[in-house]
Amino acid sequence: MTKWWTGSGWRLCVVAGAMAVSACGRTGTPTAAATVGPDVWAVVDGHEIKRDDVEKAYRGSIDPTGVPPSDAEAMSAKLQILDQLVTQELLVGRATGAGVTVTDAEVDTGLTERRAGMPDDVFQQELTRRGLTLDDFKRGVRREMTVQRVLDKEVTSKVQITDQAITDFYNQNRAQFNLAETQYRLAQIVVTPVRDPNLRNRKGDDASTPDEARRKSEMIAAQLKAGADFGAVAMDYSEDPQSVERGGDLGFLPASALNRVAPAVRDAVLKMEPGTVNTLSSNNSFTILALVSKEPPGQRTLDSPGVKDNIKNGLQTRQTELLRTAFLASLRNGAAITNNLAKLIVDAQGKPALPGAPLTAPK
Repeated sequence: MTKWWTGSGWRLCVVAGAMAVSACGRTGTPTAAATVGPDVWAVVDGHEIKRDDVEKAYRGSIDPTGVPPSDAEAMSAKLQILDQLVTQELLVGRATGAGVTVTDAEVDTGLTERRAGMPDDVFQQELTRRGLTLDDFKRGVRREMTVQRVLDKEVTSKVQITDQAITDFYNQNRAQFNLAETQYRLAQIVVTPVRDPNLRNRKGDDASTPDEARRKSEMIAAQLKAGADFGAVAMDYSEDPQSVERGGDLGFLPASALNRVAPAVRDAVLKMEPGTVNTLSSNNSFTILALVSKEPPGQRTLDSPGVKDNIKNGLQTRQTELLRTAFLASLRNGAAITNNLAKLIVDAQGKPALPGAPLTAPK
């Protein structure tokens, strides 16, 4: 069962299924490894990823109102961000070969979507805090959209679940579909007032203050009231990294398990009818909860409502994750990657106070 309340925060870009990144760009002409300077923290197929790119992304991943991380924690986070930027660079490099492009008009639309509900002054303050310009932000949006389209074309579109695979899974797991008690199928959209480095929604939309969280939850509720598809809205805006890629779907919760969730959640579920939505709030966080269906006890067949779809979605998720992992690994296998920051940390025996130290040019 996914946690009911999770942390999250405002974000600029998403890479490879939901990783926060900065608006770094390709440098144009590939740079020879021997000429790498101290501010170049990685080189991917001749293209530089600079310290400033990582620092901008790092500033966007931390909560300025929270407890400052230790030097070691900060350096560890930057090393992870750098690895994510390497992956992003590989995917952007793949775009040409995959025939993937993003138009200026699409970038403008993406920018508008990511700023939805954010006042101009708040948006500008956030850019200033991160040391970004509007053009930086637009470049980040373009790269994010490019990365997602490459993954859609090279991974998602290639996963096909056959009727035979669904039937085989059912026959091998028939006991799973024999319900001993009433089951509640739930879905959720989570909005919180804090940042989360694991944000995975499609629009990279992340509230960072209580006011932003409230406005965002109201905007989502208005979309749902107007008839928007719950799953699509969840994938676009939910800040729960564990359920967002499934459209907020939490699967089935047995009646006995309701006694182990928060009383407010339990009471809301018991009062809801299938197809209805309820917004719950706690500590400036919001969960927009949907009761998808309510299933009585008994054996379900393949023809029972939702059984085939549930099996198909589960198989598709597993195969997509497998193919994506393999695809990203294959990109790295064929690439020339130098991680200078990792070398610097190793050479300094893991001491965190390293960013200003000179780098030794790779041999």
